[in-house]
Amino acid sequence: MLIGLTGNYGMGKSFVLSVFRELGAMVLDSDDIVHILLQEKSVIRDIKTILGDRVEKKDGTLDKEVVAEIIFNNSILRNKLEVLLHPMVFDKIETYLQKIRGKRRLVIIEVPLLFEGAYEGRFDRTITVFTTQKAALERLRKGGVSRSNALKRLKAQMPIQIKKKKTDYQIDNNGTKQRTRNQVESIYKRLVEEMP
Repeated sequence: MLIGLTGNYGMGKSFVLSVFRELGAMVLDSDDIVHILLQEKSVIRDIKTILGDRVEKKDGTLDKEVVAEIIFNNSILRNKLEVLLHPMVFDKIETYLQKIRGKRRLVIIEVPLLFEGAYEGRFDRTITVFTTQKAALERLRKGGVSRSNALKRLKAQMPIQIKKKKTDYQIDNNGTKQRTRNQVESIYKRLVEEMP
């Protein structure tokens, strides 16, 4: 059973994913997959074609800060980059899923742009993790992200209220970690019961 986990920047998707892992679900983080892809020479070359030469450092690696600066100030280029990377991410996910075919597993895949990319049809169920924007900004500030950068990233995503309406399950991550954990445990039990 494939579950798509989403939410907006700084709302706690990674924590929720870690709780699902502890409970016994197999988990995949599409950000981790992107991180691996961004180290491949052919991918860096394709990104340079879209965003220009200054995204490549002298050592041949990708300058992620320059990439972020470009794409969060230009929605057309951001969209072109997503069109390039998203199929590659799903190819990697598919390769991983082929290895566990036939096993009765609950697989949770974190996909930040699940609804923006209209990928919900790839999943049996969807879960949205949410907080107030204020809570997300505070969490990101503690992680060293400036308010202006955080706001640019949040504005690039679908409003969380719309994601909440589109999703099968919601996890309110405004309270304590224990309160969030309790919600994850409850949803995990329901998903296990729903498994074919």
